[in-house]
Amino acid sequence: MLETVDLTQALEPEEYKVELIKLQVRLSQLGFQVYQQKRPVILAYEGWDAGGKGGAIKRVTERLDPRGYVVHAIAAPKGDDAEHHYLWRFWRRLPEAGQIAIFDRTWYGRVLVERVEGFCTEDEWRRAYREINEFERQLVDFGTILVKFWLHISQEEQLARFEARRDTAYKSWKLTDEDWRNRDKWNAYSEAVEDMLLKTSTTVAPWSVVPANDKRFARVFVLQTVVEALERELDLLQLQDDPPGKQKKKKKNSNSSKK
Repeated sequence: MLETVDLTQALEPEEYKVELIKLQVRLSQLGFQVYQQKRPVILAYEGWDAGGKGGAIKRVTERLDPRGYVVHAIAAPKGDDAEHHYLWRFWRRLPEAGQIAIFDRTWYGRVLVERVEGFCTEDEWRRAYREINEFERQLVDFGTILVKFWLHISQEEQLARFEARRDTAYKSWKLTDEDWRNRDKWNAYSEAVEDMLLKTSTTVAPWSVVPANDKRFARVFVLQTVVEALERELDLLQLQDDPPGKQKKKKKNSNSSKK
């Protein structure tokens, strides 16, 4: 499946700037509608190390009202999180109605890093596919808008980004010995990713695989996917060019004319 992703797709800087601003403005309008309609939203990000998750999340949140979203950076479970079922720490971080929760790494760690590194048994990670699908079905049935991303880059692009981090002082903190070690297990992780995409891309919670060799293309791809999902789920396709205040005024005038 991953071999079919066209990683040559790219955007020129000027085109990127235009698309970025347009989509961010639209997303800020949709963020207001999320609050108005009291819909919980989850944006779930997975991807290769140095795949660009942080940059994509930054562009999504750049023009959102900071009161309307929270970003959860997920690492290895500690404290109470480590004493419960692996989904417990995600249940307790789910967004309330009208809020957006962004997960930088997710419950899919059970079938990715925990599988590859042996942090759980084979029975546990095999069972997790069903558990995750049921978990996501419950979220969507409740009314949650769920969008899942896998940011995909080539092995060569990952190496180039690792070397750039190593050689750039202000980026060096991003690179760890664990990143290099994980790179040595590329094939094992690829197999785990393929299984994950195959077994957990469902009709209610499909995966969006992002061609991310070009960071500009990936950021716009992610923004466009989020915008389209919110417009569809919030039933706002007809209001694409109207700011939130104008939408409200339009609706009020329409009701008045009917009376």
